[in-house]
Amino acid sequence: MQLTDNNVLKEKQIHSPERITYLRVHNASCASCVNKIEGALKGVDGVQEATMNLAQSTVSVTGGAPVDNLINAIKSVGYNAEGITDTSDQSVLDEKEKADEAYYQRLMREMWIALSLGVPLMIYSLVIGEMTVTTTTERVVWLTIGLLTFGVMFFAGKHFYVGAWKSFINHSANMDTLIALGTGTAWIYSMFVVFFPSLVPEMARHVYFEATAMIIGLINLGLALEIKARGRTSEAIKRLIGLQPKTARVVRNGEDVDIAIEDVQLGDLVRVRPGEKISVDGVVLEGQTAVDESMLTGEPMPVEKAIGDEVVAGTVNKSGSILFRATRVGKDTALAQIIEMVKRAQNSKPPIGRLADLISAYFVPIVMIIAVVSALAWLNFGPDPRIAFAIVSATTVLIIACPCALGLATPMSVMVGVGKAAEAGVLIRNGEALQTASKITAMVLDKTGTITLGQPAVTDIILANENNKSSVLRLAASLEAGSEHPLALSIIESAKERGLDFGTVEQFRAIAGHGVEGIVEGQSLLFGNERLMQEKGIDIDAYVEKAQEMAAQAQTPMYFAVDGKLAAIIAVSDPIKSDSIEAIKRLQKNGVRVVMLTGDNRATAQAVAKKVGITEYFAEVLPDQKSDKIAELQGQGEIVGMTGDGINDAPALALANVGFAIGTGTDVAIESADITLMRGSLHGLADAIAVSKATLSNIKQNLLGAFIYNVAGVPVAAGLLYPFLGLLLSPVIAGAAMAFSSLTVVTNANRLRLFNAKNH
Repeated sequence: MQLTDNNVLKEKQIHSPERITYLRVHNASCASCVNKIEGALKGVDGVQEATMNLAQSTVSVTGGAPVDNLINAIKSVGYNAEGITDTSDQSVLDEKEKADEAYYQRLMREMWIALSLGVPLMIYSLVIGEMTVTTTTERVVWLTIGLLTFGVMFFAGKHFYVGAWKSFINHSANMDTLIALGTGTAWIYSMFVVFFPSLVPEMARHVYFEATAMIIGLINLGLALEIKARGRTSEAIKRLIGLQPKTARVVRNGEDVDIAIEDVQLGDLVRVRPGEKISVDGVVLEGQTAVDESMLTGEPMPVEKAIGDEVVAGTVNKSGSILFRATRVGKDTALAQIIEMVKRAQNSKPPIGRLADLISAYFVPIVMIIAVVSALAWLNFGPDPRIAFAIVSATTVLIIACPCALGLATPMSVMVGVGKAAEAGVLIRNGEALQTASKITAMVLDKTGTITLGQPAVTDIILANENNKSSVLRLAASLEAGSEHPLALSIIESAKERGLDFGTVEQFRAIAGHGVEGIVEGQSLLFGNERLMQEKGIDIDAYVEKAQEMAAQAQTPMYFAVDGKLAAIIAVSDPIKSDSIEAIKRLQKNGVRVVMLTGDNRATAQAVAKKVGITEYFAEVLPDQKSDKIAELQGQGEIVGMTGDGINDAPALALANVGFAIGTGTDVAIESADITLMRGSLHGLADAIAVSKATLSNIKQNLLGAFIYNVAGVPVAAGLLYPFLGLLLSPVIAGAAMAFSSLTVVTNANRLRLFNAKNH
């Protein structure tokens, strides 16, 4: 298989006429942040679509709005942003890693500042005694500690309070709001107790400085660990970018010169030696070699390349030295387009992710209401010290309800899942296709080029006399050299593969609907169907039955006569791909109803279907009828996947719930599909479905964990269990749990990196 011989990926596949602007966003931390930022951007004139990837802290904006307007819109809702000027993939990745490392170091520094005060205070409260204010000495001590705690809030928690204030003045709320309210309330109450102890009932003279310091420290720690963990989710992109060589060896003025990859121009002659990476896409002009295309296609076997074959940037030249002409450079190479497709898919949201975002948007204000109601309930109905219990419950509710884990649940899994699919040579266009693929119940397969190779080839030669197969094939190819019929080309290719030399054909004549005739090396040759032989008086009676058997096996038998006598039957067919049978069995084993659709005649369709184990097929289907068959299956309640490679498959691909394009097919088919299989193997279908199911399962695990955590945690934090079990959750425990719940979600998403689609 050759990756680009049949126009695997052209510019139009990825690039759309709309302009896309990329921005890096700072201090966004939860799903409500994402909703506000996307909402603000969508309100800017000229913006058609805005999608934020919280895991990467980036936004892609489709439309013609100026960058400054976009940045101002983000600032208006309380966040900082900057345009990504150098949009080269390596530069973006480097900048992200640099920013992540700086953020990680800052968070760790702030964590140590906070915990250096919080941990001793926590130990004191657990080992020595109550943190209460009763004497003047205690007031002085706790005032000092209160001021130190304020220092912690300023130096280690400032970003929470700044973020909360920006959200407040923009009439919104986010994770920072909850943390700032919780820790701020605990500190203000504690300072009030220190300054005015006589105004507070004796039982309520408790300070909560340790809660403020510990919560800030633990949340910073959780965010730092989350940064480290989520950095691993972009491994697939890193590996793809790592395929791009930094330099190329071009021929200038008759000499080989090494230049930067960005300086390579269309039409340049590029030389590649054994073991080197191919720098840009091109067509081989000299030499032959084997190329490792596994990182792009998932196909482990090297692909033979000779003069006229296409080579693709990022693949590895294994054996010979070749010279090729550059046909696509920079952002137009297949590799660059693949990276762009993967990035877009990772940025997109599946429907389940949009549901989580919607819930998160309402979650923060609801939590704030619950916190107020909880505090009022304790003040009115709780035991003494009521005010202390009210402060503790409200603070704990605010802290434990931070929806960080909820906001990360979907994008983290999508990033890893799309990356895993790309490693297997499966390019997923968007999150919706990723989710829907997991639900497919029926898979419709086009025959030609999908189940079969799509390239007719000589499959059998039955000799009728003393001639040998090579001499018969040489004469037949010599005769057919003057024809452009697809079957003739298969004869010629077969002869070339055997290294046979062609003779010169004379008096060549094509007989419409029958075959061809001519003279080669003084021998009169006839090559065609049964009717041609009968008209020319050639005796074929002993071989008609054999020819009919071949036809029943989806082969096209052609009679070849030399000097008035039958010399051989040469059978041509479109061979079934070597792994189609196994791949179809794999789909069926997973409960998918497999249906074959073809415009070919019924006998051929039946023969192919029988060979590959398909019991349900439609033959002689016209191009405009293929989509009708898809609609018919959908009407039966099936979630339909359609796989094809030709222009005539495009309407059906577009109508199907999920369209799969064979990567060796036409641009129109690829453009119409939701998922592209970079190699011709149907195993890519099973791989795509397996990755889709694993990713969706991972998202559900994350969402379930986050929902259960919040739904179960908030009532306990509010004090629901106190009347029955005497249990009231500590704000410090809530802070630790909230921070580590996000880390758990990211870690669970990273488990997908170990997933092997081949085993499913």
